[in-house]
Amino acid sequence: MDANITPLLEREALLAEARRRAALDDFGSEWFFEPLDVMLEATHKEARLSAAGQGYEAERIINYLMNRLRTIDAIKRHPEILDEEITVAVAILGLSRTGSTKTHRMLCSAAGMTGLRWWEAQFPCPFPGEVRGQPVARRRAAQEIFDLWMQSMPDFMSIHPMSLDQPDEEAILTDQFFIGTAVECFQWVPSYARWLETADQHQAYQELRTQLKFLQWQDQSRRGKAWILKTPSHLSAPDVLLETFPGSVIVMTHRDPLKTIPSYCSMNAALMGMKSDDVPLRELGPFLSKRWSWMLHNLMALRERIGDDRFVDIQYEDLLTAPLDQVRRIFQKIGRDMTPEDETALKSWLDDNKREKRSPHIYDLETYGLTEELLKSDFAAYRAKYVT
Repeated sequence: MDANITPLLEREALLAEARRRAALDDFGSEWFFEPLDVMLEATHKEARLSAAGQGYEAERIINYLMNRLRTIDAIKRHPEILDEEITVAVAILGLSRTGSTKTHRMLCSAAGMTGLRWWEAQFPCPFPGEVRGQPVARRRAAQEIFDLWMQSMPDFMSIHPMSLDQPDEEAILTDQFFIGTAVECFQWVPSYARWLETADQHQAYQELRTQLKFLQWQDQSRRGKAWILKTPSHLSAPDVLLETFPGSVIVMTHRDPLKTIPSYCSMNAALMGMKSDDVPLRELGPFLSKRWSWMLHNLMALRERIGDDRFVDIQYEDLLTAPLDQVRRIFQKIGRDMTPEDETALKSWLDDNKREKRSPHIYDLETYGLTEELLKSDFAAYRAKYVT
Protein backbone atom coordinates (compact mmCIF):
# COMPACT_ATOMS: atom_id res chain seq x y z
CA MET A 1 0.00 0.00 0.00
CA ASP A 2 1.27 3.46 -0.85
CA ALA A 3 2.22 5.55 2.13
CA ASN A 4 0.21 8.71 2.63
CA ILE A 5 1.91 11.78 1.25
CA THR A 6 1.62 15.09 3.07
CA PRO A 7 1.66 17.73 0.33
CA LEU A 8 2.51 21.39 0.56
CA LEU A 9 -0.18 23.78 1.71
CA GLU A 10 -1.37 24.49 -1.83
CA ARG A 11 -4.96 23.99 -2.93
CA GLU A 12 -4.43 21.76 -5.95
CA ALA A 13 -1.92 19.54 -4.15
CA LEU A 14 -4.31 19.11 -1.21
CA LEU A 15 -7.26 18.35 -3.49
CA ALA A 16 -5.22 15.78 -5.41
CA GLU A 17 -4.04 14.00 -2.26
CA ALA A 18 -7.59 13.89 -0.86
CA ARG A 19 -8.84 12.40 -4.11
CA ARG A 20 -6.06 9.81 -4.07
CA ARG A 21 -6.66 8.71 -0.49
CA ALA A 22 -10.43 8.59 -0.79
CA ALA A 23 -10.39 7.05 -4.29
CA LEU A 24 -13.12 9.54 -5.18
CA ASP A 25 -13.02 12.67 -7.32
CA ASP A 26 -16.30 14.60 -7.02
CA PHE A 27 -16.21 17.49 -4.54
CA GLY A 28 -19.63 18.74 -5.63
CA SER A 29 -20.01 22.51 -5.75
CA GLU A 30 -16.65 24.25 -5.76
CA TRP A 31 -17.93 27.26 -3.82
CA PHE A 32 -15.58 26.30 -0.95
CA PHE A 33 -12.52 27.02 -3.12
CA GLU A 34 -12.77 30.73 -2.26
CA PRO A 35 -12.66 30.38 1.56
CA LEU A 36 -9.99 27.68 1.22
CA ASP A 37 -7.85 29.95 -0.94
CA VAL A 38 -8.28 32.91 1.42
CA MET A 39 -7.37 30.72 4.38
CA LEU A 40 -4.30 29.26 2.67
CA GLU A 41 -3.05 32.71 1.64
CA ALA A 42 -3.43 33.93 5.22
CA THR A 43 -1.72 30.79 6.52
CA HIS A 44 1.33 31.41 4.34
CA LYS A 45 1.52 35.13 5.12
CA GLU A 46 0.55 35.31 8.78
CA ALA A 47 0.21 32.02 10.68
CA ARG A 48 3.90 31.40 11.44
CA LEU A 49 3.42 27.64 11.42
CA SER A 50 6.24 25.39 12.55
CA ALA A 51 7.40 22.60 10.24
CA ALA A 52 5.34 20.14 12.28
CA GLY A 53 2.44 22.59 12.26
CA GLN A 54 2.47 22.79 8.47
CA GLY A 55 2.18 19.01 8.27
CA TYR A 56 -0.57 18.99 10.88
CA GLU A 57 -2.50 21.67 8.99
CA ALA A 58 -2.14 19.86 5.66
CA GLU A 59 -3.44 16.63 7.19
CA ARG A 60 -6.37 18.47 8.75
CA ILE A 61 -7.36 19.95 5.40
CA ILE A 62 -6.97 16.61 3.63
CA ASN A 63 -9.22 14.93 6.20
CA TYR A 64 -11.82 17.64 5.67
CA LEU A 65 -11.64 17.23 1.91
CA MET A 66 -11.99 13.46 2.22
CA ASN A 67 -15.08 13.97 4.40
CA ARG A 68 -16.51 16.11 1.62
CA LEU A 69 -15.74 13.56 -1.10
CA ARG A 70 -17.36 10.78 0.94
CA THR A 71 -20.40 12.90 1.75
CA ILE A 72 -21.02 13.75 -1.90
CA ASP A 73 -20.60 10.08 -2.82
CA ALA A 74 -22.96 8.92 -0.05
CA ILE A 75 -25.70 11.33 -1.14
CA LYS A 76 -25.36 10.12 -4.73
CA ARG A 77 -25.87 6.54 -3.56
CA HIS A 78 -28.55 7.42 -1.00
CA PRO A 79 -30.49 10.46 -2.24
CA GLU A 80 -33.05 9.82 0.50
CA ILE A 81 -30.58 11.50 2.86
CA LEU A 82 -31.83 14.83 1.57
CA ASP A 83 -35.42 13.85 2.45
CA GLU A 84 -34.67 13.75 6.17
CA GLU A 85 -36.81 16.21 8.11
CA ILE A 86 -34.77 18.01 10.74
CA THR A 87 -36.01 20.37 13.41
CA VAL A 88 -33.65 22.89 14.96
CA ALA A 89 -35.37 24.03 18.14
CA VAL A 90 -32.60 26.11 19.68
CA ALA A 91 -29.40 27.77 18.52
CA ILE A 92 -27.13 29.02 21.30
CA LEU A 93 -24.79 31.88 20.59
CA GLY A 94 -22.88 34.39 22.59
CA LEU A 95 -19.28 35.13 23.35
CA SER A 96 -17.09 32.16 24.10
CA ARG A 97 -16.70 31.41 27.82
CA THR A 98 -20.22 32.60 28.69
CA GLY A 99 -21.74 29.26 29.72
CA SER A 100 -22.94 28.39 26.24
CA THR A 101 -21.34 24.92 26.39
CA LYS A 102 -23.03 24.15 29.70
CA THR A 103 -26.38 25.34 28.34
CA HIS A 104 -25.92 23.29 25.18
CA ARG A 105 -25.04 20.05 26.93
CA MET A 106 -27.79 20.41 29.51
CA LEU A 107 -30.40 20.86 26.80
CA CYS A 108 -29.05 17.93 24.78
CA SER A 109 -29.34 15.67 27.83
CA ALA A 110 -33.12 16.13 27.87
CA ALA A 111 -35.34 13.55 26.23
CA GLY A 112 -36.34 14.37 22.68
CA MET A 113 -33.31 16.57 22.02
CA THR A 114 -30.04 15.91 20.26
CA GLY A 115 -26.81 17.63 19.36
CA LEU A 116 -23.67 17.12 17.35
CA ARG A 117 -21.22 14.77 19.10
CA TRP A 118 -17.51 15.59 19.10
CA TRP A 119 -16.42 12.38 17.41
CA GLU A 120 -18.92 12.65 14.57
CA ALA A 121 -18.05 16.30 14.03
CA GLN A 122 -14.51 15.15 13.24
CA PHE A 123 -15.70 12.43 10.85
CA PRO A 124 -19.34 13.06 9.86
CA CYS A 125 -19.28 10.66 6.91
CA PRO A 126 -19.03 6.85 7.17
CA PHE A 127 -15.70 5.29 6.23
CA PRO A 128 -15.60 2.86 3.29
CA GLY A 129 -17.19 -0.45 4.22
CA GLU A 130 -18.76 0.90 7.40
CA VAL A 131 -22.02 -0.74 8.42
CA ARG A 132 -24.70 1.86 9.04
CA GLY A 133 -24.98 2.48 12.76
CA GLN A 134 -21.60 0.90 13.55
CA PRO A 135 -19.02 3.73 13.30
CA VAL A 136 -16.26 1.82 15.08
CA ALA A 137 -13.39 2.93 12.81
CA ARG A 138 -14.52 6.56 12.86
CA ARG A 139 -14.67 6.62 16.63
CA ARG A 140 -11.18 5.12 16.74
CA ALA A 141 -9.89 7.78 14.36
CA ALA A 142 -11.56 10.52 16.42
CA GLN A 143 -9.98 9.09 19.57
CA GLU A 144 -6.56 9.43 17.97
CA ILE A 145 -7.22 13.12 17.30
CA PHE A 146 -8.54 13.56 20.83
CA ASP A 147 -5.44 11.93 22.30
CA LEU A 148 -3.20 14.17 20.19
CA TRP A 149 -5.00 17.23 21.50
CA MET A 150 -4.61 16.10 25.09
CA GLN A 151 -0.90 15.38 24.60
CA SER A 152 -0.31 18.74 22.90
CA MET A 153 -2.47 20.74 25.31
CA PRO A 154 -2.51 18.96 28.68
CA ASP A 155 -4.39 21.87 30.33
CA PHE A 156 -7.08 22.15 27.66
CA MET A 157 -9.71 20.21 29.61
CA SER A 158 -9.74 23.00 32.19
CA ILE A 159 -10.53 25.44 29.38
CA HIS A 160 -13.04 23.46 27.33
CA PRO A 161 -14.02 20.07 28.78
CA MET A 162 -14.92 17.55 26.12
CA SER A 163 -15.14 13.86 25.32
CA LEU A 164 -15.94 11.81 22.24
CA ASP A 165 -19.65 11.66 23.02
CA GLN A 166 -20.32 15.05 24.58
CA PRO A 167 -22.18 17.49 22.30
CA ASP A 168 -19.89 20.04 20.70
CA GLU A 169 -19.91 22.88 18.21
CA GLU A 170 -21.18 22.89 14.64
CA ALA A 171 -18.24 25.19 13.94
CA ILE A 172 -16.26 21.96 13.62
CA LEU A 173 -18.46 21.18 10.62
CA THR A 174 -18.41 24.62 9.02
CA ASP A 175 -14.65 24.62 9.54
CA GLN A 176 -14.64 21.74 7.09
CA PHE A 177 -16.02 24.15 4.50
CA PHE A 178 -13.16 26.50 5.52
CA ILE A 179 -15.56 29.18 6.63
CA GLY A 180 -16.40 30.52 10.09
CA THR A 181 -14.56 31.71 13.15
CA ALA A 182 -13.15 28.24 13.97
CA VAL A 183 -10.53 28.89 11.29
CA GLU A 184 -9.27 31.79 13.42
CA CYS A 185 -9.03 29.70 16.60
CA PHE A 186 -6.29 27.44 15.27
CA GLN A 187 -4.14 29.94 13.38
CA TRP A 188 -3.16 33.59 13.54
CA VAL A 189 -4.88 34.70 10.32
CA PRO A 190 -6.23 38.26 10.75
CA SER A 191 -6.62 38.80 7.00
CA TYR A 192 -8.94 35.79 6.85
CA ALA A 193 -10.98 37.26 9.71
CA ARG A 194 -11.34 40.53 7.81
CA TRP A 195 -12.47 38.64 4.71
CA LEU A 196 -15.08 36.73 6.74
CA GLU A 197 -16.67 40.00 7.88
CA THR A 198 -18.21 40.48 4.42
CA ALA A 199 -18.26 36.88 3.14
CA ASP A 200 -21.57 35.34 2.10
CA GLN A 201 -22.14 32.34 4.37
CA HIS A 202 -25.45 31.14 2.90
CA GLN A 203 -23.89 28.17 1.13
CA ALA A 204 -22.05 27.12 4.28
CA TYR A 205 -25.27 27.10 6.29
CA GLN A 206 -27.10 25.13 3.60
CA GLU A 207 -24.33 22.56 3.77
CA LEU A 208 -24.55 22.56 7.56
CA ARG A 209 -28.24 21.75 7.21
CA THR A 210 -27.37 18.90 4.83
CA GLN A 211 -24.81 17.55 7.30
CA LEU A 212 -27.44 17.46 10.05
CA LYS A 213 -29.73 15.51 7.72
CA PHE A 214 -26.89 13.12 6.95
CA LEU A 215 -26.12 12.54 10.63
CA GLN A 216 -29.79 11.95 11.39
CA TRP A 217 -30.03 9.49 8.49
CA GLN A 218 -27.06 7.59 9.93
CA ASP A 219 -28.59 7.49 13.43
CA GLN A 220 -32.30 6.89 13.07
CA SER A 221 -32.83 7.28 16.84
CA ARG A 222 -32.56 11.01 16.18
CA ARG A 223 -35.69 11.09 14.04
CA GLY A 224 -38.35 13.19 15.70
CA LYS A 225 -35.87 14.77 18.09
CA ALA A 226 -35.10 18.48 18.13
CA TRP A 227 -31.57 19.57 17.29
CA ILE A 228 -29.80 21.96 19.67
CA LEU A 229 -27.10 24.00 17.96
CA LYS A 230 -24.33 25.93 19.64
CA THR A 231 -21.26 27.84 18.57
CA PRO A 232 -20.00 31.40 18.98
CA SER A 233 -19.21 31.20 15.26
CA HIS A 234 -22.91 31.85 14.60
CA LEU A 235 -22.21 35.43 15.69
CA SER A 236 -20.40 35.90 12.37
CA ALA A 237 -23.66 35.32 10.43
CA PRO A 238 -26.69 35.51 12.75
CA ASP A 239 -28.99 36.64 9.97
CA VAL A 240 -28.07 33.61 7.86
CA LEU A 241 -28.57 31.34 10.87
CA LEU A 242 -32.09 32.70 11.39
CA GLU A 243 -32.88 32.37 7.70
CA THR A 244 -31.60 28.80 7.44
CA PHE A 245 -33.38 27.53 10.57
CA PRO A 246 -36.49 29.75 10.64
CA GLY A 247 -38.26 27.90 13.46
CA SER A 248 -35.40 28.10 15.91
CA VAL A 249 -35.21 30.06 19.13
CA ILE A 250 -31.94 31.90 19.72
CA VAL A 251 -30.47 31.58 23.19
CA MET A 252 -27.91 34.27 23.91
CA THR A 253 -25.59 33.69 26.87
CA HIS A 254 -24.09 36.74 28.59
CA ARG A 255 -21.04 37.33 30.77
CA ASP A 256 -18.81 40.35 31.22
CA PRO A 257 -16.25 40.51 28.35
CA LEU A 258 -13.67 41.61 30.91
CA LYS A 259 -13.73 37.96 31.97
CA THR A 260 -14.60 36.20 28.72
CA ILE A 261 -12.16 37.80 26.27
CA PRO A 262 -8.97 37.03 28.26
CA SER A 263 -10.23 33.47 28.77
CA TYR A 264 -10.96 33.15 25.05
CA CYS A 265 -7.47 34.45 24.26
CA SER A 266 -6.02 31.76 26.49
CA MET A 267 -7.99 29.07 24.65
CA ASN A 268 -6.97 30.37 21.22
CA ALA A 269 -3.32 30.61 22.28
CA ALA A 270 -3.41 26.96 23.35
CA LEU A 271 -4.97 25.89 20.04
CA MET A 272 -2.61 28.00 17.93
CA GLY A 273 0.33 26.67 19.91
CA MET A 274 -0.32 23.21 18.53
CA LYS A 275 0.93 24.40 15.14
CA SER A 276 3.08 27.44 15.87
CA ASP A 277 6.01 28.20 18.15
CA ASP A 278 5.51 31.93 17.60
CA VAL A 279 1.95 32.86 18.58
CA PRO A 280 1.72 36.70 18.77
CA LEU A 281 0.13 36.77 22.21
CA ARG A 282 0.19 40.53 22.74
CA GLU A 283 -1.43 41.15 19.35
CA LEU A 284 -4.02 38.46 19.94
CA GLY A 285 -5.96 40.21 22.71
CA PRO A 286 -6.61 43.59 21.07
CA PHE A 287 -7.47 41.90 17.78
CA LEU A 288 -9.99 39.50 19.33
CA SER A 289 -11.50 42.27 21.44
CA LYS A 290 -12.21 44.37 18.36
CA ARG A 291 -13.31 41.31 16.37
CA TRP A 292 -15.91 40.03 18.81
CA SER A 293 -17.20 43.43 19.86
CA TRP A 294 -17.88 44.11 16.17
CA MET A 295 -19.86 40.86 15.87
CA LEU A 296 -21.86 41.62 19.00
CA HIS A 297 -22.62 45.09 17.68
CA ASN A 298 -24.00 43.52 14.49
CA LEU A 299 -26.17 41.10 16.46
CA MET A 300 -27.53 43.90 18.62
CA ALA A 301 -28.40 45.84 15.48
CA LEU A 302 -30.16 42.74 14.09
CA ARG A 303 -32.21 42.40 17.25
CA GLU A 304 -33.26 46.02 16.98
CA ARG A 305 -34.48 45.37 13.44
CA ILE A 306 -36.37 42.12 14.01
CA GLY A 307 -37.32 42.39 17.67
CA ASP A 308 -36.63 40.08 20.61
CA ASP A 309 -39.43 37.54 20.10
CA ARG A 310 -37.07 34.77 19.00
CA PHE A 311 -34.46 35.41 21.68
CA VAL A 312 -33.86 34.18 25.22
CA ASP A 313 -31.15 35.94 27.24
CA ILE A 314 -29.30 34.03 29.96
CA GLN A 315 -26.90 35.59 32.41
CA TYR A 316 -23.85 33.54 33.35
CA GLU A 317 -24.39 33.99 37.09
CA ASP A 318 -27.99 32.80 36.79
CA LEU A 319 -26.76 29.75 34.94
CA LEU A 320 -24.41 28.96 37.82
CA THR A 321 -26.92 29.52 40.63
CA ALA A 322 -30.16 28.29 39.04
CA PRO A 323 -29.40 26.24 35.91
CA LEU A 324 -32.70 24.36 35.82
CA ASP A 325 -34.64 27.63 35.94
CA GLN A 326 -32.76 28.80 32.84
CA VAL A 327 -33.61 25.59 31.01
CA ARG A 328 -37.27 26.02 31.99
CA ARG A 329 -37.22 29.47 30.42
CA ILE A 330 -35.89 28.00 27.18
CA PHE A 331 -38.45 25.19 27.26
CA GLN A 332 -41.22 27.74 27.74
CA LYS A 333 -39.98 29.74 24.76
CA ILE A 334 -40.05 26.69 22.46
CA GLY A 335 -43.47 25.62 23.78
CA ARG A 336 -42.36 22.59 25.73
CA ASP A 337 -43.04 21.53 29.32
CA MET A 338 -40.20 20.15 31.41
CA THR A 339 -41.13 16.60 32.37
CA PRO A 340 -39.92 14.76 35.47
CA GLU A 341 -37.76 12.66 33.14
CA ASP A 342 -36.19 15.83 31.74
CA GLU A 343 -35.47 17.16 35.21
CA THR A 344 -33.86 13.87 36.26
CA ALA A 345 -31.64 13.86 33.15
CA LEU A 346 -30.63 17.49 33.65
CA LYS A 347 -29.78 16.95 37.32
CA SER A 348 -27.74 13.89 36.40
CA TRP A 349 -25.78 15.87 33.82
CA LEU A 350 -25.12 18.65 36.30
CA ASP A 351 -23.91 16.19 38.91
CA ASP A 352 -21.54 14.53 36.44
CA ASN A 353 -20.10 17.81 35.19
CA LYS A 354 -19.37 19.86 38.27
CA ARG A 355 -16.77 22.60 37.88
CA GLU A 356 -14.87 21.41 40.96
CA LYS A 357 -14.07 18.15 39.21
CA ARG A 358 -11.81 20.09 36.81
CA SER A 359 -8.68 22.14 37.32
CA PRO A 360 -9.23 25.92 37.34
CA HIS A 361 -8.58 27.82 34.14
CA ILE A 362 -5.97 30.50 34.91
CA TYR A 363 -5.39 33.50 32.64
CA ASP A 364 -4.70 37.23 32.76
CA LEU A 365 -5.10 40.35 30.63
CA GLU A 366 -1.51 41.52 30.30
CA THR A 367 -0.25 38.32 28.64
CA TYR A 368 -2.55 39.04 25.69
CA GLY A 369 -1.97 42.78 25.41
CA LEU A 370 -5.29 43.63 27.05
CA THR A 371 -6.32 46.27 29.56
CA GLU A 372 -9.60 46.86 31.34
CA GLU A 373 -9.83 50.23 29.63
CA LEU A 374 -9.60 48.67 26.16
CA LEU A 375 -12.23 46.03 26.91
CA LYS A 376 -14.60 48.55 28.50
CA SER A 377 -14.26 50.78 25.45
CA ASP A 378 -14.75 48.03 22.87
CA PHE A 379 -17.75 46.48 24.62
CA ALA A 380 -19.33 49.61 26.10
CA ALA A 381 -22.69 49.26 24.32
CA TYR A 382 -22.94 45.53 24.94
CA ARG A 383 -22.02 45.81 28.62
CA ALA A 384 -24.50 48.63 29.14
CA LYS A 385 -27.38 46.58 27.76
CA TYR A 386 -26.66 42.97 28.64
CA VAL A 387 -24.13 42.69 31.47
CA THR A 388 -25.78 42.72 34.88
